[in-house]
Amino acid sequence: MTCRSSPSCLPSFHRSQPLASIFALLAVATILPSRSLAFQLTRGSRRILASSLPSSHSSTAFQRTPGNSHCHLSSALKMTATSPSASCAAAASTLVSSNPLLQSWSSQPFNLPPFADITPAHFKPAFDVAMENHLADLQKIVDDESEPTFDNVVAPYDRAGPQLGKVGSVFGNLCSSKNTDELQKVQSEMSPILSKHNSAAMFLPGLFGKINAVYEKRHDSGLNSEQIRLVERIHLDFTRSGAAFDEATQKEYAELKAELAGLTTQFQQNVMKDEETYEMVLKKEDMSGCPDGLVEAARQAAIDRNKADGEYVITLSRSLVEPFLTFSDRRDLREQAWRAWTRRGELDDDRDNLSIATKILKLRKKQAEYHGCKTFAEYQCLDRMAKTPENVMQLLENVWERAKKAADREREALEEFVKESGETLDGGIKTWDWRFYATKVKAAKYDMDETLLKPYLSLDAVTKAFFAVSGNLFGLTYEKRDDVELYHEDVNLYEVKNKDGKLVSLFIHDNFARPFKASVAWMSEYRSQTRNLPVDADEIEQIPIVSNNNNFAKGSPTLLSFDDATTLFHEGGHGHHGMLSDATYSRLSSTSVLTDFVELPSQLMEHWFEEPEVLKKFCRHYETGEEIPEELLAKLKAAKDFNQGFETIEYTSVLYSTWQCTHLIIMMILISPSLSTRSWIGLVCLRASSCVTAPVTSSTCSVLLLMPLGTMCICGPRFSMPMPLLPSRRVGMS
Repeated sequence: MTCRSSPSCLPSFHRSQPLASIFALLAVATILPSRSLAFQLTRGSRRILASSLPSSHSSTAFQRTPGNSHCHLSSALKMTATSPSASCAAAASTLVSSNPLLQSWSSQPFNLPPFADITPAHFKPAFDVAMENHLADLQKIVDDESEPTFDNVVAPYDRAGPQLGKVGSVFGNLCSSKNTDELQKVQSEMSPILSKHNSAAMFLPGLFGKINAVYEKRHDSGLNSEQIRLVERIHLDFTRSGAAFDEATQKEYAELKAELAGLTTQFQQNVMKDEETYEMVLKKEDMSGCPDGLVEAARQAAIDRNKADGEYVITLSRSLVEPFLTFSDRRDLREQAWRAWTRRGELDDDRDNLSIATKILKLRKKQAEYHGCKTFAEYQCLDRMAKTPENVMQLLENVWERAKKAADREREALEEFVKESGETLDGGIKTWDWRFYATKVKAAKYDMDETLLKPYLSLDAVTKAFFAVSGNLFGLTYEKRDDVELYHEDVNLYEVKNKDGKLVSLFIHDNFARPFKASVAWMSEYRSQTRNLPVDADEIEQIPIVSNNNNFAKGSPTLLSFDDATTLFHEGGHGHHGMLSDATYSRLSSTSVLTDFVELPSQLMEHWFEEPEVLKKFCRHYETGEEIPEELLAKLKAAKDFNQGFETIEYTSVLYSTWQCTHLIIMMILISPSLSTRSWIGLVCLRASSCVTAPVTSSTCSVLLLMPLGTMCICGPRFSMPMPLLPSRRVGMS
């Protein structure tokens, strides 16, 4: 996640934050989140359990399903590690031998997933086996009759269920990177099932009692600081998931979280479906004002969608719609694109995210009440630096008032420019006009045309710059492996080695926008660093597999905007957080840090791209090899802070408005359930509408209403501010 503004008037969010459940992994796949699914992908089943995301229990969750060859435990909460029957064992053996997700990956380079062999149909049966094996691992901890200690409770808990971790990480990543219609069906089916498994593990009789026993004597057991930290975080994971509730309350709480899991998945998929299917088909003359790179990308999008010669397509991919809003001189088309962009999730009558948001809001309030909190914001703040919603509000108030003044000054400058140019805008400057005229004012004020930068910012050049900075700072080298097959032909794999030539990580670079891919940027992991492995594990399993994901419009060559290039470095900062992790235990490795800290590495790395030494050495003209001119760098620096009022208002207005109105909205829902969703959603828009830049669509507000507000305070480039769990350009969910 990032603090940088999101072009859809929504706050940015990083996906590599420590969200433990597989469900969290799925959030980035669309507009929810990844807050966390500020989402780092699961590092293993033990991380899944650490999640506070939707989970639930049902006594029939693991019963045998007709047609399945796998025998489930009859009751998740009362399971015992009994041996399966001979017939069940034979069926399980057949399933394992035929399912690539359950087979050994030792024949794959670096034990990578066998992407070429995996189909969506493999996931459900693989999860069935992996979940049962995970519960069996946990039952062994419970059945140990010796006194609970770190070594026989917490350490084995941290490494339990490696098979579930492997299956879950592939599933979560593909649900963001290649979420086909077939996989979406599996995702919808599995979300509540995985939630039920989460609860089954958390509520396994006897498990929390042992963890609590270790927790109570953690300072008197000779544990080192890392071990004490692990005990405390796992104990908190359990308590925040309801492990201390009585049995009846646990069942209610589990059902509530299972329902949340299903609703959130449906919300995500509705947004993703709109992003996948929407297209604004244009003729060449409709692309008036657009730079050549955008015209080429729109033509390529048309080719990819089998459009006729001479047709161009603008999709809801950020890499197409944002530059179109910036450069198109067709005001009517800018409005059309903006309205579609901000209504993702409700472009089709069959996809009604407003009603889903209503249900989620009610359930999250009820969830908070189980923990003795008045609001979900209060519940989320308990484990954050802000601590209370009041502290969050104080910070927002501080930012909001000053940002409004700056944005008003900028609006006046835009209006003055329009007046001087002799134009007449019906209704004045609208949201879909802002980027277009801001670019005009910036060019006039600073003689700065950002399109002149792009020839110096080819994807190849910026990638080389990133690798060079990584080498200078951390002594890392990157060796490309073209011989390894991944999940898409455009995705690259690198071996990452330290100065001694030792392999420290694998790095997957997935840079281009395409159908079925989440239209955000994020960092995730297929395997997280840990030294706490099962005895028989391959040592390669200690080496992380880190993925950086962007959404650049593919070209020949691919030329980036300055913001795109900064995004590549930003996600690379999250990538380094995973690649350079050096922790003993999975629960504490990589980006499994407090969300208040998770953005620091990314913010530091992105600022390295702005260093003149980096720009001059690596950002050379893709045709001539010419060094970027000093004059252009000087203009870039002078214009750096231009339009910051708008960018700050973009994310602050939504947060500020939602915080002010949430209690009133909840009250109205509870008191007057017959009131239409659009009526009470409109309340959130009232405060935001005081600024022309604020999003006032019901879709945008519905997104915010299902976010767990106040979940983090992150260190941004200009100030710290709380962010909801919402993915944007940099998630890692940025």
